[in-house]
Amino acid sequence: MTPQDYCAKKAAEAGSSFTAAFRLLPTDRRQAMEALYAFCREVDDIVDECSDPALAEVKLHWWRQELDQIAAGKSQHPLGQALHPSIGRYGLNMADLHAVVDGMEMDLTTGAYADFAGLDVYCDRVAGAVGRLSARIFGTISDQTLAYATELGLALQYTNILRDVGDDARKGRVYLPEALLAAHGSSGESVLSLQASAALTQALVDMAQRAHARYDKALDLLPRSERVAQRPGLVMAAVYRDLLRTLEVSDFAVLHQRISLTPARKLWVAWWAAAGRMPR
Repeated sequence: MTPQDYCAKKAAEAGSSFTAAFRLLPTDRRQAMEALYAFCREVDDIVDECSDPALAEVKLHWWRQELDQIAAGKSQHPLGQALHPSIGRYGLNMADLHAVVDGMEMDLTTGAYADFAGLDVYCDRVAGAVGRLSARIFGTISDQTLAYATELGLALQYTNILRDVGDDARKGRVYLPEALLAAHGSSGESVLSLQASAALTQALVDMAQRAHARYDKALDLLPRSERVAQRPGLVMAAVYRDLLRTLEVSDFAVLHQRISLTPARKLWVAWWAAAGRMPR
């Protein structure tokens, strides 16, 4: 198995909507995205699958050191060997790659977020950084496009958080800021106990509105001249925003089920977005 085959397999096994959007890219850029996505999956799996937090921290530290090896072209890991060419070819920012690892570490060390300022630090590391790296791979970028990618990354992560409230609670995690919950008369303890309430629903409605505002801001920031190159990200924006609206229609019944779009619905939304029709 070649290093690129390793990354393609790792990306395909995740079964994410993101990997489907890679098909819009020419071969070299698609392979670069597969390597980036495989890296993200690799470090995310450490946190999700390692039952010993101390061991997970050791593994994340190893990846921090390995990033330096990857940058120097000295990695012995197939993922690193596949990722290395993209660093120079697409100008990938090593600080953003390190930020992804830092974000995963926050899942080991941070049990709750007091407010959106704290949550946004986490979201920028696990999603905003990935958005900026992806934007560079997709095509020539400007400062405005990097700002767009950051906003879009946070919008996507907000949507993930809303979808996964119940799943995360069963893992002992609450990403909803304490200030948001308190403002609506709910609490982290009620989320962890999977207690449905009007107060929690209103908190989720509030966060969904914030997610919509980030989607809107992202689309406003992206220059029209760069929309064709950034089409894979725009497809993901359309699919995830449709998921957000589906969560809203369900009245955020997310404590005991994982709401998702059907494959046919994803395909329909992606097709319209790829054709340049981006409903708000």
